[in-house]
Amino acid sequence: MKRSKLVRDNDGWETVSSEKIFTNSHLEVVTEKVRTPSSPEARTWTTIRRKAAVVIAPMTSDGKFLLIREERIPIRAAIWSMPAGQIDGDDEFDENEIEAVALRELHEETGYDLAPRGEIIPLGYFFTSAGLTDEHCYFFLIRPVRKANAHKREEDEGILECRPVGTDALWRMIAQNEIRDSNTLAICARLAARGFISFDAR
Repeated sequence: MKRSKLVRDNDGWETVSSEKIFTNSHLEVVTEKVRTPSSPEARTWTTIRRKAAVVIAPMTSDGKFLLIREERIPIRAAIWSMPAGQIDGDDEFDENEIEAVALRELHEETGYDLAPRGEIIPLGYFFTSAGLTDEHCYFFLIRPVRKANAHKREEDEGILECRPVGTDALWRMIAQNEIRDSNTLAICARLAARGFISFDAR
């Protein structure tokens, strides 16, 4: 698995050595020695390399967002989040390919599709846990969405429920820790910063 294309050795960063510890089809664990701009002594760091992903904010015609409740094995809990999924490939995909993945994940995880004359709005990207992994996720606002005529699910998804929620409910779920998924918290912050939603002071 390649290192993320967003992670480069320049401006004083230098990879001295890299040892592969573990790999499978979804991730790779490497231990590296890296010189940073602030120190000539290389630092040893273990990093999890993961495929890039998409995170989607699907908005219905009445301004609600679709949330899914999904079983997450690492934390032994089912939690609320916005739809997301990994991008298969070698990290050399273009914008159209990334948008196609976003539309596929929207359908598979929610049973909704982009409505005719709807729009896909790219909202940039973020690193999910920069001290642990080079994984980055591309954000998309997809609006409006409507229920698909037929829902083609992925067999191994642990999705229990899909629910449209208004901005007030979204705010409450964040405030009360019902939403504690980093992808969802991050895309909500980006939506607010870009002016697509407003969380009025309570």
